Amino acid sequence: MIPVRGYAGARVAVLGLGRSGLATARALVAGGAEPLLWDDSPEARARAEAEGFALFDLTRATAWEGVAALVVSPGIPHLYPEPNRLIARAMAAGVPVDNDIGLFFRSFATPDWDEMDVTPRVVAVTGSNGKSTTTALIHHILEVAGRPTQMAGNIGRGVFDIDPPQDGEVVVLELSSYQTDLARALTPDIAVFTNLSPDHLDRHGGLGGYFAAKRRLFAEGAPDRAVIGVDEGEGRFLANQMAQGAADDRVIRVSSGQKLDGPGWLVFARKGFLAEWRKGRQVASVDLRDIRGLPGAHNHQNACAAYAVARSLGLAPRLVETALRSFEGLPHRSQFVGERDGVRFVNDSKATNADSAAKALQAFGRIRWIAGGLGKDGGIAALAPYFGSVVKAYLIGHSARDFALQLGDVPHEICETMERAVARAAAEAEPGETVLLAPAAASFDQYRDFERRGEDFAARVQALIGG
Repeated sequence: MIPVRGYAGARVAVLGLGRSGLATARALVAGGAEPLLWDDSPEARARAEAEGFALFDLTRATAWEGVAALVVSPGIPHLYPEPNRLIARAMAAGVPVDNDIGLFFRSFATPDWDEMDVTPRVVAVTGSNGKSTTTALIHHILEVAGRPTQMAGNIGRGVFDIDPPQDGEVVVLELSSYQTDLARALTPDIAVFTNLSPDHLDRHGGLGGYFAAKRRLFAEGAPDRAVIGVDEGEGRFLANQMAQGAADDRVIRVSSGQKLDGPGWLVFARKGFLAEWRKGRQVASVDLRDIRGLPGAHNHQNACAAYAVARSLGLAPRLVETALRSFEGLPHRSQFVGERDGVRFVNDSKATNADSAAKALQAFGRIRWIAGGLGKDGGIAALAPYFGSVVKAYLIGHSARDFALQLGDVPHEICETMERAVARAAAEAEPGETVLLAPAAASFDQYRDFERRGEDFAARVQALIGG
């Protein structure tokens, strides 16, 4: 556990008692603070009481007297579309509002670091797509290299659940826009921006506010090194803002699909090959085409970002390449499930919208596509440019018939259930084809979450192939 520093003897309110809220409460106690816990959910309050915490009703008119700070869980709105009523009351009372990420950065460094040979460092990854895979890939590369490392944040453990870092350790954090938007301290040693596409716009007052939340990771703490995806205008703007000149290698520009030019530090992938350039010369390359855990251009961008971080941490190119080749991918994100008679089965249940599904459809050649669920606005109409790789679609769930109407001339079958879709796709697939679950829809019509949907797909594939 990382104890919270700076609040010894103070009363600190905690709103939201999910994973991050309870972890923050424990860390506050470890740091000598008195946490005042509240959640609107009776079930969440019961979980906190079962752990031995006393509740404090923040809805009372006098609740904010003598409170030093309010720590808010990331799912609770603090500005747009309107602040949670309790956050609004705290602000009206002049109580500083923060989140666990802000507390983590102000608590991470300790006096005993003076005795260490190599100071621990933090790598923080944000962006719209690929940040989970990039975070996990950086962590994997460090593990393969034998470097002490922990992974936390929006993936894996909560930031206060990790162990105090040891000499030379690298903590890799995935941070969402909800987390970067509110944190009062953001001081990573290396900050990563993968890409930007419209998401969570209601929580940020539009695309500009969404980008501003991501940009805070770079603007607030001035990281020693910034790894920035420049395939969108926002990334190019951010890289320009961070660099003092064209040759400033504190900024590493990364891309998937375009050759980057200039005297700076560049890492890009084209036609399946990753290239690293410095001072106008190529210094290393990696063939990504046969790396099973990183299929498609979107994963090649993730590989470029992770490679750039690893190189900035001093790892040799060949060591990084070895680690890339042993990466198996994240569950439910272009996850290789198995193969039978030359047919591959891939689980991308995390593709819950059209943008994510588009990346999956571009990652493979001939696809037997399992799609459907609880469709979102627009359905799959935006995916029409990628239907050329679809041999046949097998549609499931609530939106199956709506999706069928948007497929045009693409052969399709209404299967309703995962069981039938997997069976039919496997029966009709030919060698060299991929049976791909990329639903382009939420899971809540048939499953508790996208993880459960992906697990069902994987289990039925394993039952078919005898794995």
